[in-house]
Amino acid sequence: MSVLSLIIKREFIAKVRNKSFIVMTFLGPLLIVGMSFLIAYLSSVNKGDVKTIGVHDRANVFVNDFKNTEDIKYVNVSNLPYDKAKDSASNAFEGLIYVPEVQNIEELATKTTYISDDSPKMDFLMNLQKVIDTKLNKENLKKLGFDAEKIENAKIKSEVQFAKFSGEDGLKNLTIIKIIIGFVFGYLIMMFIIIYGNMVMRSVIEEKTNRIIEIIISSVKPFQLMMGKIIGTSFAGILQFLIWIVLGLVLMLSLTAVFGGQQEVVTTTKVSSEQAALVSDIISQVHLYINEIPVFTILVSFVIFFIGGYFLYSSFYAAIGAAVDSETDSQQFLMPIIMPLMLAVYVGFLTVMNDPHGTVAVVFSLIPLTSPIVMLMRIPFGVPLWQLALSVVLLYGTFIFVVWFAAKIYRVGILMYGKKPSWKELYKWLKY
Repeated sequence: MSVLSLIIKREFIAKVRNKSFIVMTFLGPLLIVGMSFLIAYLSSVNKGDVKTIGVHDRANVFVNDFKNTEDIKYVNVSNLPYDKAKDSASNAFEGLIYVPEVQNIEELATKTTYISDDSPKMDFLMNLQKVIDTKLNKENLKKLGFDAEKIENAKIKSEVQFAKFSGEDGLKNLTIIKIIIGFVFGYLIMMFIIIYGNMVMRSVIEEKTNRIIEIIISSVKPFQLMMGKIIGTSFAGILQFLIWIVLGLVLMLSLTAVFGGQQEVVTTTKVSSEQAALVSDIISQVHLYINEIPVFTILVSFVIFFIGGYFLYSSFYAAIGAAVDSETDSQQFLMPIIMPLMLAVYVGFLTVMNDPHGTVAVVFSLIPLTSPIVMLMRIPFGVPLWQLALSVVLLYGTFIFVVWFAAKIYRVGILMYGKKPSWKELYKWLKY
């Protein structure tokens, strides 16, 4: 057995036998699934307290337009003097809607006031403005001699259909599905790199602090030790990741079966009819969406970019671990590593969603430090083969280059103690 394989085996066994690794392997899915069901349950049963809002309409324009809901109850206090209504509202109500008496009804567009010590919720504020706008628009139409009711009834709600040039029907929700898939895979890569890259760094720091590294380095080359740590830790991470997926699916199916009969609770969730119709439409056409999404390309690309991205960033983490004596000292070097990952997520969120084939999205999907995330977000929308191949070549070519110079830092840093290195000293190690 080669030296590299022995190091990989040692790192893998050391990681999977670690108590914290074992605990988090089995506790992680429980926490994630439990949290998901807790959030779903709380959102379904938590209607919140019914808030009472007073309405003091001196103009007698809106008082009949505010309709009670599950969360809000409107009370007409227009018969009271303003000062008394305001005092009553401050003690007994959540707030008071004050509509002053004006000469021209159009003035109410800017003079209607909501009085409260607490900041209003956005949905309440938007609904309040909608009621005012709708009423004033109708009154303005009547003033101009138009029949507001006929105009409202004449409105038509359109629903654009999608089709392909081949004549097949298109799927209007396909873009949403592609965005979700791309972000899920991209986010998984980012989280894996950060979690297990830090694990590589901590492993190097621990051995360096315990002076075990001096014994190990007498038998193996620094480069072999670095690669063994990266690969061994990645195998342990992949194993943990697969266990999380299996346990997560089992828990989700089990809990769904247990709580499946409690549909009455779920139906209390405040979901609009349009949202419910959208969800129902997506579920009923799952097989159509799968046929329209390059599932095989996504899965293969995920594995390729996952391996390339992890190895690339783990080389940085291993070099940092060799250069410092504690995790505290590593903070000054971690920011330049995390920034490209965060940049990739924001670029994907801001550009891929709007224009997956735009210049910014294409460029960042080719840059090795961001391509594992941005390219995974673009692939569901279809990526030319040459761009995919070029991105892979650049990623793995950069990985080889980074391993080369990270190994130079690693072989010097693992035997350096008692001094916090600067960026200038790291540059000297590269030239050594």
